[in-house]
Amino acid sequence: MSATQLAFLPPIDEKEVRNAIIKELKRYKALKVQLENRKEREAAGMTGLFPRLRDQHCINELKVCQIDRALKQSLDDDELKIIKAKYLSSKKIKDIEIYMEMGLKKDKYYQIKRQAIDNLATALGII
Repeated sequence: MSATQLAFLPPIDEKEVRNAIIKELKRYKALKVQLENRKEREAAGMTGLFPRLRDQHCINELKVCQIDRALKQSLDDDELKIIKAKYLSSKKIKDIEIYMEMGLKKDKYYQIKRQAIDNLATALGII
């Protein structure tokens, strides 16, 4: 007699989740700068310094706020260190450099990285 497993949730395509998180983290860096620049212009009374082709600053501000919260509250120290080094740094860095610097074995590093991406995706409502 074969046992059939009941699936309450549809399977998740890890690659699709990873790509979505990476895309949002890369965009997050630019959105964070945009938010800081906008606040600086407003403080100086120079709101029309650059032409605005799209008016999405409310959406962008909300994204920055929620990604900030997800980074601070849904990741442990190792997960945050990996995400910051890999995706939020201005310098392109290889995984091997990160796990060597952190003193982690390759398998453990990738396990933590996978968990960090999953936690971020869950916190942001992507999965």
